[in-house]
Amino acid sequence: MTIATLGCKQVNEQWEKVKAKIEAARQRTKPAPPTPPQPAPAEPQPVAKPPEITKPGARAPRTHAQAPELPRVSRDVPYNSPDTGTIDPGMHEKDVYSLWGPPMAVRRQGDMTFIYYQNGCEYTCGTADVVFLQSGQVVDAVLRWPGHRYSGQSSSPVATPPHGPARPGGDTLTVKSPSTP
Repeated sequence: MTIATLGCKQVNEQWEKVKAKIEAARQRTKPAPPTPPQPAPAEPQPVAKPPEITKPGARAPRTHAQAPELPRVSRDVPYNSPDTGTIDPGMHEKDVYSLWGPPMAVRRQGDMTFIYYQNGCEYTCGTADVVFLQSGQVVDAVLRWPGHRYSGQSSSPVATPPHGPARPGGDTLTVKSPSTP
């Protein structure tokens, strides 16, 4: 009889702990009761920060270089510009600017420069017009606006359809295991 009673006590204690945990979880997920609106706090007076003291020779934390953020578009906006013309392979960056005016963004990575221009179909085309320069000279361009033309062979001409048939379920990645010799 003692063993049976002792077992019941332990079971009851465990059951109480489980119930307490369930109730605590319910309290965490309950929405907070609405609080009455608080009056706006008085505008704080600016406090002068004391200058930070650093050790001589201490270096600031290193930050990684990041490309400037391109403006995100949610719909196409018609684009019209008096700056039109044809760029040629080998043109310099300043020649592109003098022909098409200021770009919407410029990115640099190593010896590559990417110049972005509006085209009126950023949303549906998925990109702005891009001019690729290597070592300061035009090597490629992906253009969709009729006023921007490239006399070289573009890596993405307008008439190029997406490669391959459409796959049900979207893009999938298949990784083949390396063959063993």
